[in-house]
Amino acid sequence: AILLALMGLGVGPGDEVILPSFTFFASAGSVWRLGAKPVFADIKPDTFNIDPADIEQKITPATRAIMPVHLFGQAADMAAISAIAERHSLHVIEDAAQAIGATHAGRPVGGLGTVGCFSFYPTKNLGGFGDGGMITTDDPALAEDLRVLCNHGQRPRYYHHHVGVNSRLDTLQAAVLGVKLNELDAYADGRRRNAERYAEKLAPLAGSVQIPVEADACRSVWNQYTVRVPSESGSGENRRDALQQFLAERKIGSAIYYPLPLHLQPCFASLGYRPGDLPHTELAAEQVLSLPVFPEMTTAEHDAVVAAITAFCAAAPAVSEAA
Repeated sequence: AILLALMGLGVGPGDEVILPSFTFFASAGSVWRLGAKPVFADIKPDTFNIDPADIEQKITPATRAIMPVHLFGQAADMAAISAIAERHSLHVIEDAAQAIGATHAGRPVGGLGTVGCFSFYPTKNLGGFGDGGMITTDDPALAEDLRVLCNHGQRPRYYHHHVGVNSRLDTLQAAVLGVKLNELDAYADGRRRNAERYAEKLAPLAGSVQIPVEADACRSVWNQYTVRVPSESGSGENRRDALQQFLAERKIGSAIYYPLPLHLQPCFASLGYRPGDLPHTELAAEQVLSLPVFPEMTTAEHDAVVAAITAFCAAAPAVSEAA
């Protein structure tokens, strides 16, 4: 979806797209594949989403688009991002892979920029039986171009005015998603209940485990519930990794999104980024841990996660101050 959105907007060699480094690889990989340059901006430490102030600092004459990622189910600050885009005549490509159903100022993600990109990977809030995705736009001409590009660039059949790709959602996935779509709000409600319960139960552990923040204008769908686990400065121990191991020993799943930011990935070494360039991103990569939050989670399962985290914090002293 992201690749097609970029193609439809004519992004290519010599162009730059500003996006966060703290995201899944597809966000930047799609930009790179078209010969354009991903320009990485830092995140806001409270929401993990791209910082509009840093976006503004990264704009050059080569910038063609901004790609906010609505990470972990919460919308980025689209009011500020849209204002920046309007001032500089830039496209906004929403990476809403983790955030279907989320809203910003009462408006759903995917309808806040030039184009929105969604994922139906099985782990998403609306997941299929395999890979799939969706593109949204309110630009009829762009919508038609995208339909052509995702079908080998042909219009009519066997007449190719563009070099497109084979990116048609298969019928089986559409059938599955059509059934599950009716439950989307219920899925989000279940995740929200679990998130609110975590916020209540983990509040006494604030010195050891920092709970995520939901911005005032946002309603998250909690694709992930991601806490921070700070380490004592200079201790050489990563308490986040220790907590993950502690949970795993008790057969409680958790995940780290994302252990190595994109600006430090080997495949992007030629861009010249170095450790320290995006400090909030790099600190998040060292501290974040996503806890179970799936909508079918039982009270007993939830209590087991909280009890395990509480036991870990009792055994491991809290840090005096977050790094």
